[in-house]
Amino acid sequence: MVEKTIDPDRIGIYPGTFDPVTQGHMDIIRRATRIVDHLIVGVAINAGKGPMFSVEERCELVRESLKAAGGEVAARTEVKPFGSLLMHFAAENHSSVIIRGLRAVSDFEYEFQMAGMNARLAPNIETVFLMASDKQQFVSSRFVKEIARLGGSVTEFVPAPVLQALQQKLAQEKE
Repeated sequence: MVEKTIDPDRIGIYPGTFDPVTQGHMDIIRRATRIVDHLIVGVAINAGKGPMFSVEERCELVRESLKAAGGEVAARTEVKPFGSLLMHFAAENHSSVIIRGLRAVSDFEYEFQMAGMNARLAPNIETVFLMASDKQQFVSSRFVKEIARLGGSVTEFVPAPVLQALQQKLAQEKE
């Protein structure tokens, strides 16, 4: 069997907390796979944010959501947790591109500063911004959790595996 070698210039990393992964994240993942040959969804450990789901659960939810989406996107995407500096994680994975999603102008200032700092730390790694599609512009993990906790429907905002996990997690919180 011949093993495919992946051109290091075409490996991208899409980092985030993904607590939980939303349809907005999935949209960025789909679109990012059109730009790179191989995409690594880097799930930040980020315990300081007080996540609803553990890093293992978040990784599994991204994997299950990719599997449910199927097709070429799932085949060209892998999920890895990371707790290091993003630029170190990118270098360890031979990535030359960081993918970031932007929902609104308010996201841009922070992301622009991060991209500038990342460029100073690793000048050979580019940051590419993808604008959220119109339908996903206002979807965020924080809003999804808040709506779900208050009894609202989040069906259209999250992949099916996430909806099920959210319902289970909220039921456990009530016990």
